Amino acid sequence: MKRKVNKTIQVALVEDDAGVRANLTRMIDSAPGFHCTGAYADGLAALKSIPANRPDVVLMDINMPGMLGTECVSRLKSVAPDLPVLMLTVYDDSEQVFKSLMAGATGYLLKRTPKDKLLEAIREIDDGGAPMSRQIARRVVQFFQGMKKAPETSAPALEVGTLTEREKQVLELLAKGHAYKEIADQMSISFETVRTYVRSIYEKLHVHSRTEATLKFLGR
Repeated sequence: MKRKVNKTIQVALVEDDAGVRANLTRMIDSAPGFHCTGAYADGLAALKSIPANRPDVVLMDINMPGMLGTECVSRLKSVAPDLPVLMLTVYDDSEQVFKSLMAGATGYLLKRTPKDKLLEAIREIDDGGAPMSRQIARRVVQFFQGMKKAPETSAPALEVGTLTEREKQVLELLAKGHAYKEIADQMSISFETVRTYVRSIYEKLHVHSRTEATLKFLGR
């Protein structure tokens, strides 16, 4: 679905570090087209408010005391399955990312991601994308490549085979963690054309996220 013109993206933040939380809140509220609906110090506080407030995107730290971000994501998704969650993490190891993937998170970025890239990622996730930093994407790809492939890999191979050459190019770049804008630049096409390709890829592969598409791409 195309994002409405002049829409303000409502963002909720879950971060235990008070300084980081304050900085992210100021960054979001000072950026045109963004508004922080709430900043929560732990998972319990987030679970009490976020389902009722229904922001467009949730930014969540992984490593929080009391309740890890992965558990908070899982519990949020159980009551709001369509709510996109972008993990902000200092971790770039595949184990933490994999746990977040399985918990239902939609995208992942390292905390050291520059402001403009973070805002771009929030826009992308609100547009239905699944942003990942290159470091995170590389670790995820390595993790799944290292897994023993199951015998049923013929099905993903057949589905990937239905893609056009251009769709396969887009899928390969998605699997490497490139943002939509980067894919558009590399392929010399428009941002909207990338989104059209991605929708077609998801439909043909019967998936709903970059992660699922990457799994089928690697499992082919």
